[in-house]
Amino acid sequence: MGAVIEVIQGDITVLDVDVIVNAANSSLLGGGGVDGAIHRAAGPLLLEECTKIAAAKPADHACPTGEAVITGAYRLSCKKVIHTVGPVWHGGRYGEAELLASCYRKTLLLAEKSGLKTIAFPNISTGVYGYPKDKAAAIAVETVRSVLKETPKITRVLFVCFDQENLKLYRRLLG
Repeated sequence: MGAVIEVIQGDITVLDVDVIVNAANSSLLGGGGVDGAIHRAAGPLLLEECTKIAAAKPADHACPTGEAVITGAYRLSCKKVIHTVGPVWHGGRYGEAELLASCYRKTLLLAEKSGLKTIAFPNISTGVYGYPKDKAAAIAVETVRSVLKETPKITRVLFVCFDQENLKLYRRLLG
């Protein structure tokens, strides 16, 4: 039958799903936007776990762009958090589309490998990283639809939009 793909506008930190996705920075040590909101909601133990992951990697590259790592969720209602680092937009000539697609792909593969069936994604890279919202939404929807063919254990994907502009884009793309 395949996974259900939905879109909502809301707060990703309060959702009842197996895993929420954090649009992290490569240090994994928190930041602004959804990253900061997830860290605040999860509490200090999330930062502690991320610090341990970062300590085992080269400086500021605990999670390279396009990759994903998994942690506990602590005070969040989900079971796990998958942190992925989206690309900073530099005009689209530096592999940004491939890196953004990789975020969605690696996250879904990691979720399935970890036995997580329901997942909520934020709008990766569209905040301070400056990725054009229409281009990012198209990549997100296309990549998720494609990767779901390889991840049959995932039953539900939720795109969680912070703003009306993204909500309208995703609704149009999802039909």
